[in-house]
Amino acid sequence: MYQSTDIRSLMSSKSQEPNRNSQWTFLTNHFHIIVCLSRDPSSRIRDLSDEVGITQRAVQRILAELVEDQVLSVTKDGRRNIYTIDRDKQLRHALEARHTIGDLLQILS
Repeated sequence: MYQSTDIRSLMSSKSQEPNRNSQWTFLTNHFHIIVCLSRDPSSRIRDLSDEVGITQRAVQRILAELVEDQVLSVTKDGRRNIYTIDRDKQLRHALEARHTIGDLLQILS
């Protein structure tokens, strides 16, 4: 059985090491795509896929959903797409609804 000092030292040593096995993140892949596009609005699907760590098909689906929900608009520039983020778009969940995409991007930049 651990004594309280043993538990505290165990907890403090664990908290200093990042958990390399954990797969979850605080932000969704949708927002990861938005962050990437805020840095480079002309990013290719392949580039987004590599940077976010998801398949190109998943990136296509996410882009389609963001365009459908009017978070992104797309302009063609030759063979490339240029994505514009609606930074005034309200976040969707009730807990965050008073904030905008722009608010969150500003915090992360």
